Amino acid sequence: MIITSNLKSSRVLGSTLLVSGLLLASAAQAQISTPAASPKSTVQQRVGLTDVTITYSRPGVKGRPVFGDSTTKAIVPFGQRWRTGANNTTSIKFSDDVTVEGKKVPAGEYGLYTIPGKTSWVVVLNKSTKQGADVKGFKDADDVARFTVKPYALANKVETFTIEFSDITPATANVEILWDKTGAKFKVMSDVDSKVMAQIDEKVIKNSSASANDMAAAAVYYYDNNKDLKQALTWIQKANEKDPKFWNVHTEAKIRMKMKDYKGTVTAAEQSKKLAAEAKNTDYVKLNDGIIADAKKAGKL
Repeated sequence: MIITSNLKSSRVLGSTLLVSGLLLASAAQAQISTPAASPKSTVQQRVGLTDVTITYSRPGVKGRPVFGDSTTKAIVPFGQRWRTGANNTTSIKFSDDVTVEGKKVPAGEYGLYTIPGKTSWVVVLNKSTKQGADVKGFKDADDVARFTVKPYALANKVETFTIEFSDITPATANVEILWDKTGAKFKVMSDVDSKVMAQIDEKVIKNSSASANDMAAAAVYYYDNNKDLKQALTWIQKANEKDPKFWNVHTEAKIRMKMKDYKGTVTAAEQSKKLAAEAKNTDYVKLNDGIIADAKKAGKL
């Protein structure tokens, strides 16, 4: 019995030592994690119906000259290709075909390179996203788009390199590159109209049983984009016959106002105001009061 007990103890001890050894070996191989000097960042923006995603690393100024000529020992010398950030090449990805500063760019992911200058920057979208700091291995033949933009002075210093989206519209957005006291930007345009019109064609024009919501959406799009107002009015009237909502009836009033049908505007707005009051929506009550006043003034009613 004593021998058996000793054997069991030896086996347990051996297993413990083996596990401990494996843990120590694993710990010895593991690397210490510390914050990156230029942390990685991803920004995304829906432009129209297209997703634009930019992934880049963010260096800091840290008291150094950022942009300048060869005499300033700048981080980013004028006239030299830059990965537009630190570490890996900055990448920009489009979920659909877009137009960038007038250049057609197919859907896909590209390296975002820049060549900063004192009075102008060259911006390059290239098929390679793996160049990093290897600017000598860059292949111009892989360029997808190349264009020139003008840099501008920033009112406030930007310590950490930043790329952001600004001036958002239903179909466009600017990509801004900001660092130290300098900014540069370029415009991305999404082909919204053809996509929306294809949906309207499928769900409204060619659909004999189109829903009230789809007809109202089509009418609003036509109104907002100065398309056929008579067709927009037809759709919104059909939508309101099926399911009158105060916001859709207000849309009818706006369409009629743009068509200079002032009496029709007042009639639709008064109906919308009544429905809005029943729903206790004071905002739309005020909107309808406003358009009624404008229609009466314009039509001298």
